[in-house]
This record gives sequence, C-alpha cells and structure tokens, in this order.
Amino acid sequence: MDRAELAAVLRTARSRVKPADVGLPAGPRRQVPGLRREEVAQLAGLGVDYVIRLEQGRGPKPSTQVLSALARALRLSDDDRDTLFRLADSAPPQAGRVPVLVRQSVLRLLDRMSDLPALVLSAKSDVLAWNPLATALLGDFSELPPERRNLIRQRFLGTGVGRVTLSPDSDSAADCVACLRTAQARYPRDPDLARLVADLRAGSARFDGLWRAGRSGRLRAGRTTIEHPDLGPLTLDCDVLLVPESDQTLLVYSAAPGTPSASALGLLRVTGLEQFSH
Repeated sequence: MDRAELAAVLRTARSRVKPADVGLPAGPRRQVPGLRREEVAQLAGLGVDYVIRLEQGRGPKPSTQVLSALARALRLSDDDRDTLFRLADSAPPQAGRVPVLVRQSVLRLLDRMSDLPALVLSAKSDVLAWNPLATALLGDFSELPPERRNLIRQRFLGTGVGRVTLSPDSDSAADCVACLRTAQARYPRDPDLARLVADLRAGSARFDGLWRAGRSGRLRAGRTTIEHPDLGPLTLDCDVLLVPESDQTLLVYSAAPGTPSASALGLLRVTGLEQFSH
C-alpha cells in the first residue's frame, strides 16, 4: 500500500469536485476548492477522522467497500478508480459486479437538469447520484451510509431519508422486486446484491412473498405520489431514461403544466433549494 500517493490522489480528487456536482450547496464562506473533508465523509458514509487519516497518509488499509464508496463520492472515472484500488494494494472491481460508478457524461446531464428532480440508479436501485432539486423533494441521501441509499430497501425496510414513504403493498412494489430478480440473474456473483436480497427477504415478509413468485422485470415510467412534509402530496410523472453501457437508469420527476403539483415543484425550486443552501 502506497499511503503517500494514495493520500495525494484523494486530496487532488477532492479538490476537483464542486459541491453542486454532488447535490450539495456551496454555502457561504467556503475557503477550500472542491469538497470539504466532512462532505467527502458524508457522501461516502465514513467518519471524518478516517478520511483525514487517509489524506494524511497515516490511515489503515481501506477495505474494498471503503474504496468503492470513496470512488463514488469523488466521482472518479474507471481508470482513476482502478488506480485508487491499486495504490491501496487491492484488486480493482471485476466484471460481474453491479456497476456503481456514474459516467461523467451522465453526471453532466444530471447537473444540467436544474428544473426537475433527477436521480441515477444502479441495476439494483442504489441511488448513485442526485441533483439539488431531488434533495429538496426527497431528502438528503448523503445523510445515509451508501448501503442504505437504495430505493427497494427504503420501500420494504423503511430505511429512507424520512421524506418519502413508499408502500410495500402498492402495485409498483411487485415491479421493484421483479427488477431486483433481473439484476440477480445478470450479476449472480455480486456479493452486495446477494446481501441486499438476503436482508430484504429476512426483514420483509411482503418482499419474500414477491421474491418467491419468481417474476422478472425492469423499471418502467409511471406516476407516483410523494408526501412532502411542507408541500403535501405531489403527484408526479416519473420517467426512466436508460444508460445501457453502465446498466443504470436516470429517473426524472415532472408534473403537467397548470397542475397543483407543477405549482408545488415551482415553489420547491425556490423554497426547497434555499432551505438546503444554509
């Protein structure tokens, strides 16, 4: 493990990422380029002291889970991610695992969607990236450790960010389970996916029943109602844009012009983003 070079790579990568790139407000009196160490720790689900030790070249050898979380938080390319793993004396992720790194072009597209809430999901429904308006609508996913930033886990085990309630008894719940079964067939050797399915089957009888039904499927566009704590129920269209090269999806929420939900989204662009900028 090359601690000095690993520390340098982490510091340089942190300086390249702007808060807006990861759905965080810049806030007043920002004195460092890029992200603060506290923000990297929050995005990666790590302790701040641990991140500081890594950046100072005196931390313990990070696990592959920690390296993957740091690569996601710092928006590293595949090549930079592999370098990070090798500097930590670990083998880079192999084929057969659910892709969790979001392409830079997709992140740029997400950044340009300033008027609509949008999320990037992995094949197993991990929330990999989000824009500020998605934070205002759904809550701050950076408050959760990475393994809990999963919409299916949120639906069946209630481990969300406290802003959205997804019912395990709705019709779309069966579609979510079918999507996860499709992912398992595509990535049968992914240990994180296997752990997610095991946790869901053990923790939710509803999920286990749907899982044993054996259906496969994929995410589809539809309509959802979100209970916002300040604005009340918002009925939104949810469109699914596929990123086939990385087996990921971009979810975009919108409302028809002239509807109460469209007015609420317009208000959220102002009040919600102001709330998260303090």
